[in-house]
Amino acid sequence: MARRERLDPALLDLDPRVAEGYYSDQYFNRAREILKHDGHRPVLRMQVFQKHDDVCLCGIDEAIGILKVALGDDFRQLEVLALHDGDLISARETVMTIAGDYSLFAHLETVYLGALARRTRVATNVFRVVRAATAVSDKPVLFFPGRFDEYHEQAGDGYAYDVACRALGQTRGGVATDAQGEWWGSKGLGTMPHSLIAAYGGDTARATLKSAEHLDPAVRRVSLVDYRNDCVGTTLDVAAAMLERFLAGGGDERYRLHGVRLDTSAEMVDASLAGNAEADERHGVTPQLVRNVRAALRGKAGEYPEGSTEREFYEGIGIIVSGGFNADKIRRFEELGLPVMAYGVGSSLFAGCYDFTADIVEEFVDGAWRPQAKTGRPFRANPRLEKVR
Repeated sequence: MARRERLDPALLDLDPRVAEGYYSDQYFNRAREILKHDGHRPVLRMQVFQKHDDVCLCGIDEAIGILKVALGDDFRQLEVLALHDGDLISARETVMTIAGDYSLFAHLETVYLGALARRTRVATNVFRVVRAATAVSDKPVLFFPGRFDEYHEQAGDGYAYDVACRALGQTRGGVATDAQGEWWGSKGLGTMPHSLIAAYGGDTARATLKSAEHLDPAVRRVSLVDYRNDCVGTTLDVAAAMLERFLAGGGDERYRLHGVRLDTSAEMVDASLAGNAEADERHGVTPQLVRNVRAALRGKAGEYPEGSTEREFYEGIGIIVSGGFNADKIRRFEELGLPVMAYGVGSSLFAGCYDFTADIVEEFVDGAWRPQAKTGRPFRANPRLEKVR
């Protein structure tokens, strides 16, 4: 089996204060200080695990990178065994062991456990929404959570998104910021926010035309159509305006509308659903709203002869949905067979808690490893672990 490459520690751009214990719980720093002052250098084995099933591991390469960068040459004195980012893990499965002089690495526990908890949480949530989105047919998930946390987390979180997609063997839908693609060589996607529509007087069609005029031609044109809370009417207005320019330019690809995005707030009822008392759901982006937009586009396409440029233009407009989507909602949309081309997912990718625990489990004494663990936390060997070079 080919050796799997790990994340380059240089990408972490690690704050040098990590090595000094600045970001560490103070009792770890003090434990290290006590051992050094006492001249006591116990050789111990640390075991790392978490407590949930069906988890997509991530942050393991970051944790290793933290150890390598913070310890420098001293890292070579340790034996580190670890799983890989993207491995699926179970509750209490050992994901990493660190063996060696404990006084060298005692102060880094806070930092590497934090990396594991954060990245695994994001990767697991992405894994579950992508799995839901691809259960029936291959639908990309767009990674939109940047605005829900501090900017310095974006590179690692975007990497967690990439890890989860690769774990499922699925194509990445794309990230929203350049920073989110930094660790794996991608750039941010996106076309227009609500604020651009506001900047053009609330005229979505005009804002879409201006986007089409000035954006790089390689960027697919997608219009955000819920600004006036009338996704059907706005979709038809935008499509007509783009088609007119497309035809006037002799098939100018800058004006080909690839999709519309529905992002209706959970507190709002779209105009097309306002009088529909029979709809099971009316607030936010609902299955019926998607059907209504699709029916309107098909209706317009049907006004033109088969094989005509106009008909193909309308038939080529897809629907992207966003706003309040998680694995359960995506799974329901897919089970209903809704005509969705992609899902935009944001804050739900930060939900949940996947904390990791590190325990000393063995001590090397008189030439042999002997049990040395807190009661209830014995050493659990894992044959899946690989030696870190």
